[in-house]
Amino acid sequence: MEEGKKSAVSDAGAWAMNVVSSVGIIMANKQLMSPAGYAFSFATTLTGFHFAVTAFVGFVSNATGFSSSKHVPLWELLWFSIVANTSITGMNLSLMLNSVGFYQISKLSMIPVVCVMEWILHSKHYSKEVKMAVVVVVVGVGVCTVTDVKVNAKGFLCACIAVLSTSLQQISIGSLQKKYSIGSFELLSKTAPIQALSLLFLGPFIDYYLNGKSLIMYNFSSGVIFFILLSCALAVFCNMSQYLCIGRFSATSFQVLGHMKTVCVLMLGWLLFDSQLTLKNIMGMVIAIVGMVVYSWAVELEKQASAKIALTKTSLTEDEIRLLKDGVENAPVKDVELGETKA
Repeated sequence: MEEGKKSAVSDAGAWAMNVVSSVGIIMANKQLMSPAGYAFSFATTLTGFHFAVTAFVGFVSNATGFSSSKHVPLWELLWFSIVANTSITGMNLSLMLNSVGFYQISKLSMIPVVCVMEWILHSKHYSKEVKMAVVVVVVGVGVCTVTDVKVNAKGFLCACIAVLSTSLQQISIGSLQKKYSIGSFELLSKTAPIQALSLLFLGPFIDYYLNGKSLIMYNFSSGVIFFILLSCALAVFCNMSQYLCIGRFSATSFQVLGHMKTVCVLMLGWLLFDSQLTLKNIMGMVIAIVGMVVYSWAVELEKQASAKIALTKTSLTEDEIRLLKDGVENAPVKDVELGETKA
């Protein structure tokens, strides 16, 4: 019971860290990147800064003995970094080429895509209750976020690449942790330097293609530097909590419960930035929250059912125990020295 309570508290803590840090980084980036703020429109390069700081924190942690380093093949780390960087670039391109409505739809599509990929890669099956909850969450978030929907060929292709790579990245985090028995922070410490180097090298070119502005020509004021450092600090917690959550839960749970961040961002945008909050937004939020509650209940039902099956498989009846004892007592004993069998 005590272990279960501790596990529940640590799960809640990991999830709370992810929600708070994710919402915080969105608010900081909004001030940093919006035209009304500092107009720092270099999203890919900023992500490179995030991973550079995360890599530095990981290096210090390993050097001081706070965390240990386990071996993961370099080709696995490179493959994961390529998938993760493709996800980041694809998302930025999708946001640039598509309308906000289609961008939100593509993000919502990650939930069923993750479900299908987990079914294909790991033969994972879902109960009717879980499927119902996923549909409710998708509908709720769709109602409160999707507005105009315009599609073009390039934007659709970028959205498909972004959705597939992001889904694969999130599934890979959990599978790598299980495969190599490595902690979330240790895995992040190994992948962050590769992502940082590649994004800091390619980021300025990608950002120039996206917005036509050069990072060299940007005027770095003290306010910009402060918000970049704040964004990087929040990114460390955001990255850590993402790896923690996927290691503890699953990619599907991370996607479903992750839409709580969308609801929080809408609420904070209304409170802090005077964003418009309509009846449609409120209805969508309520539906999404109901879906998340139902999803949590459905996952708990699955866990209880799995526990009962495991208990049934490992429990022996009295008759089975008696037969095993009789079998051991009546089994012939071999004389090792003489090579004979005694009755």
